[in-house]
Amino acid sequence: MAEPEPEPAPEPGTRDTEDRTETDRMSPDEAPCCSSLTTKELQQNLREVKKRERPVRLLFEIPSTRIVEHVLSKYVVYEIVVMRSGSFDSNRVSVERRYSDFFRFHHKLLEEFSEELEEVVLPRKHLSRNFCTEIIAERRLALQDYLAKLYATRCVRHSPLFPKFLTDQEQKQAHSLLRAGQFQMALDQLQTVLEVEDKLLPWQNPTLLVPTLAALAVCYRDLDEPQQAFAVAQRALPPTRRYGLKRYRASLLDLLVDLGYQLGRPVAQLQEELTVLRDAERGEVTFHSLKEVVVHEFT
Repeated sequence: MAEPEPEPAPEPGTRDTEDRTETDRMSPDEAPCCSSLTTKELQQNLREVKKRERPVRLLFEIPSTRIVEHVLSKYVVYEIVVMRSGSFDSNRVSVERRYSDFFRFHHKLLEEFSEELEEVVLPRKHLSRNFCTEIIAERRLALQDYLAKLYATRCVRHSPLFPKFLTDQEQKQAHSLLRAGQFQMALDQLQTVLEVEDKLLPWQNPTLLVPTLAALAVCYRDLDEPQQAFAVAQRALPPTRRYGLKRYRASLLDLLVDLGYQLGRPVAQLQEELTVLRDAERGEVTFHSLKEVVVHEFT
């Protein structure tokens, strides 16, 4: 029997052309992996990824001011708008601060970061013409630039003093309203606090959210909105577990179990976790309801 004749060798360039044609016909799932790409192609891919994934940063604007007059005092209030850059952010949350708030904040920062803040200067205080339109406009822009420089300083950006400056007044007011039984007004303030904290989260410890979420859960429950109360309490639970926030964990679990039964949710695991926690802490920790824990915050 005659042996089959060998296939003729491909002409120069023919096989390469056929391989490229076959590759072009491949589905995306069959395309070559990154290891087969050239350096030039990898660099191009990297540039495209960077274009699509712009880094998220915070921007601070002070778009407006207002003069507040009382019987014995008069001062300027600056609106601080906090928003994220690098992604579409339709939620431009804002808080208001006086120059004296900036002044106290700056001196607290200097106590910890005097060397790092050598070139970050708080706009000076005027001894006269404080309510002149030109002076107010000048200071508004200067304070806006001051916040940008603070945020650009890594140690300040990661310091708990930074979110405290932007949320502490609203937290205290919300908790005062909650203690007075004005739950809807407290809820509105807490929503503002949570929005600011959410924007700060990439640079802050997640435990920052726990007091706010716990207070929101209490407000929602007292406003007879169990689904919202369950949702925010559920969000607060993981950081309390991870970071050992004992004063919140058992109280959150107790609230979740109670609301879970009310809503028909599966709560067996939460009930077991609560039982184990109480047995472990018996005699060491006095149990309080979540409302009692929240009421004693920011007093």
